[in-house]
Amino acid sequence: MVEPKIEVFADLAALSQGAARHITAIAGQAIAQRGTFSIALSGGNTPRALFEQLAAPPFNKLNQWKNWEIYFGDERCVPPDHPDSNYRMAREELLQKVPIDPSHVYRMKGEADPQQAAMEYGQLMKEKFGDGGMDVILLGMGDDGHTASLFPGTAALNETKHRCVANFVPRMNTWRITLSAPFINKGNYIMILVAGAGKAGRVEQVLMGPRDPQMLPIQMIQPASGNLIWMLDAAAAAMTEH
Repeated sequence: MVEPKIEVFADLAALSQGAARHITAIAGQAIAQRGTFSIALSGGNTPRALFEQLAAPPFNKLNQWKNWEIYFGDERCVPPDHPDSNYRMAREELLQKVPIDPSHVYRMKGEADPQQAAMEYGQLMKEKFGDGGMDVILLGMGDDGHTASLFPGTAALNETKHRCVANFVPRMNTWRITLSAPFINKGNYIMILVAGAGKAGRVEQVLMGPRDPQMLPIQMIQPASGNLIWMLDAAAAAMTEH
């Protein structure tokens, strides 16, 4: 298993800038080597600040956007123009502000039947990446230790075969579409962005405490190769600095 690298930043703005630097460097290398760069975006408030950085100077000028391919780590089961849609947030904060080819944006169809949408996205992942994974997968962490839409005690945590699954979340009484942990673990760079003092205790529990991935699904993110980077602001890192 890859040893996680932990980077701590003064605040959310510095964290977002650091993540934008990482992504820009990785994208440049990937495009130089293969002519394309693949990234799975995440939802939530922390990546919003990152998307704003990428869409602004200097990163909007440094990146070769026409060579980017955009995917998603998970999606709510809502239409693409719904306020809760991860795709909508990415579109408004990043995708419509930089010259990414719309045909290179592959959204999960949150408005469709969840099982069908997950099956289609899994097939797309197989066609695009075969037995490999993406260049970058962005993740966050919820207060309960979930990541993507892998929630504690849900069926998707037991997935070993499929790259993308529909996952029912009982406590929210809702379906989600999510990449599976085994497929996420194939990413070359997995970047987990966590900000805020409210997450500090959970960060310490996940990184320092006993392993219990059924209760803390983010502990399932353990790639056998590649790079695993936890990027924390000082508030979220407070309890990990001993």
